[in-house]
Amino acid sequence: MKLAVIGCGLIGHKRAEAAIKLGLKVVAAADLDLQRAEALCAKFGGRSYSQPLEVLQTDADIVNIAVTHDRLAYLALEAIKAGKHVLLEKPGAKNAEQLAQVAAESTRKNLKIKVGYNHRFHPSLIKAKQLVDSGALGPLFYVRGRYGHGGRIGYEKEWRMDREISGGGELLDQGSHLIDLAGWFLGDFVKITGHLPTFFWPAKVEDNAFMLLTTINGGCAMLHATWTEWRNMFSFEITGRDGKIAIDGLGGSYGTEQLAFYRMLPTMGPPETTIWQYPFPDRSWELEMSELMAAIEEDRKPIGSVDEALKVLKVIEQLYKPKFD
Repeated sequence: MKLAVIGCGLIGHKRAEAAIKLGLKVVAAADLDLQRAEALCAKFGGRSYSQPLEVLQTDADIVNIAVTHDRLAYLALEAIKAGKHVLLEKPGAKNAEQLAQVAAESTRKNLKIKVGYNHRFHPSLIKAKQLVDSGALGPLFYVRGRYGHGGRIGYEKEWRMDREISGGGELLDQGSHLIDLAGWFLGDFVKITGHLPTFFWPAKVEDNAFMLLTTINGGCAMLHATWTEWRNMFSFEITGRDGKIAIDGLGGSYGTEQLAFYRMLPTMGPPETTIWQYPFPDRSWELEMSELMAAIEEDRKPIGSVDEALKVLKVIEQLYKPKFD
């Protein structure tokens, strides 16, 4: 298979690097800043372009789209029209209506669209899913998730703070990852409440997102995403009748990735504890690309499909209604 990249920033580079490791050939890269496209091609191969639509005329099988939120859906639709499978960076669009159009067109053309929720492919989350699916926790009760960083000088001037471009703030940024993971374990949410304050950054979007999401069976997700976490942090806990999983860290500045499994004993009291640590490089980008390739070859929906991402955006839109309506 061959890959084209639209958007040659940090994520575009990560996707190209993952593709090379998997044996894909990078045939093209585009960025409105041509020098960024040239830099990516100098490292990974392919021809560079300044206009995104030009790469759709190449023989790429898959197009990775890593641009600002306001251009994600438009470019995905153009890629589908050109007969390409798409790895579309999260959240997939500015809003659910835009992403629904992408989902419908991909179904009509029988093309695979995967939205880039790479956290599902971190080793701790893979292990957690295996434990949950095996029944080791029993019926699930709730999840707690916290995810945050502290921004940087000038952060309020970046595109993520401009709602016309981003569609929203931290809820769409790291909050979308938390919602995706919570739904992956608990299922669809039917009751959605939250609080979206702007505590620190001088912007018209939220810098914190507090969420309380409930499933039809009473499962509950308590989630907090924040741009005022002055030390980078990731924490995700899953609690069931027979035990609990606690995941901390994602590697790098978020700390060593670790999963602790606490199995409740018949006598209760202190649980039986097993800890796995994952101090090696992040392979989630490779595993996510590999999943899309397998879905194409097997003609099935990928894990982290556009339909799943659409559910995340619908939750986000409900949370935004009181703030922006």
